[in-house]
Amino acid sequence: MEPPTASGPATGPTSGPVFGPEEARERRRTLEAAACFFALMAGYYVLRPVRDEMGIEGGVEQLHWLYTGTFLAVLVVTPLLSWLIARLRRRAGVPVVYGLMVLQLLGFAALLPQLEEEAKVVLARVIYVWVSVFNMFMVSLFWALMADRFSIAASKRRFGLVSAGGSAGALLGPSLTAILASRLGTASLLLLAAGLLALATGMSARLGRRDADESARADERPATAPLGGASWRGFLLVLRSPQLLGISGYIVLYSAASTFLYFEQANVVEAAISDAGERTQLFARMDLYGNGLALCLQALATAGLVRRFGVGWLLLSVPVLTAVGFGALALAPTLAVIVTVQVLRRALNFALAKPAREILFTGVSPAERYEGKLVIDTVVYRGGDAISAWAFAALLGLGLSLPGIAVVGIPVALVGGAVARFLGRRAVAAQ
Repeated sequence: MEPPTASGPATGPTSGPVFGPEEARERRRTLEAAACFFALMAGYYVLRPVRDEMGIEGGVEQLHWLYTGTFLAVLVVTPLLSWLIARLRRRAGVPVVYGLMVLQLLGFAALLPQLEEEAKVVLARVIYVWVSVFNMFMVSLFWALMADRFSIAASKRRFGLVSAGGSAGALLGPSLTAILASRLGTASLLLLAAGLLALATGMSARLGRRDADESARADERPATAPLGGASWRGFLLVLRSPQLLGISGYIVLYSAASTFLYFEQANVVEAAISDAGERTQLFARMDLYGNGLALCLQALATAGLVRRFGVGWLLLSVPVLTAVGFGALALAPTLAVIVTVQVLRRALNFALAKPAREILFTGVSPAERYEGKLVIDTVVYRGGDAISAWAFAALLGLGLSLPGIAVVGIPVALVGGAVARFLGRRAVAAQ
């Protein structure tokens, strides 16, 4: 960590370093950001095990249709949100979008107990798609706000700690679901998630108002000014920027590998565990273990690793582990192997690769940070998911086994590693 800014020399034998006002603001902002991310991720991870079980209940052979529905929903929602954000004060857009998500969750919770079984299955599929879409938007907008509130230098010092707040919330969420899944119905879990997300909404509004007269970059428009622009501008920003195109390539390859692993997981878990409640608890425990390991890494190692190795090597960590994981699944597609690979991969992504990706956005313009990033984290990500889902289904249709498909995933992961090195070199050149 860089030395603290001092307002003057120490006077007296018991005097410690005196932190300047900017250092104090940065520390306070970090704590508030970590608390907001804590509530946000806790709410999401209450929902995630429920969503994963809904996917299996609907039939693993239908998962590619749910992925396609998710992508189509993203194509509809992204321009609408871009239009909304472009017309709100830059930092007001995040709490407004979060508030809308809370209202939708409350609507699902109220509707679910009123439906017959057949209609509940349909709504369950809607909720599966909605949670998958909502996850993309909520995380993308949170990190856009963080890139707005921290300078490049501050992001390298603080983003590991902010991520640790999210990982702590990601421990609470699955813990609550694992404990309450057999006691509460789905509607009650939706209400619990809505309460946590409402807390995050209030905190994000506070972060947006805090020091609103200041800008993280001296050459940017004030944070109180709307971004302006058309609803489709985010797509053009991505196409015109080598930096954003590079990040998009990394995301597509990451999501492709993630989809292959998720489908392998669904098939292996369905074959190994027949009880729906036990499957939900397994998914919750996997989230718990992965997020717990991520929290330890974030608290103890992330900031030091960023300073020591740079963002490129941190981005590379997940593709390397993914290639090794696919190799292990090719040899032994068992429950123990898929659980181990998914837990380790999730931990490295949250602790190392995700903070490194977000650092890349601190050096771009506000429009690229909000609108371009929103396109990458939603349309690009879910587009990669949808294409990969159909590719997995096609490979199964051609007669490939789960080990055979794992072999196909190895080069996908390795190409992702090459893109990570490209982004790392660009980051070094930009410093």
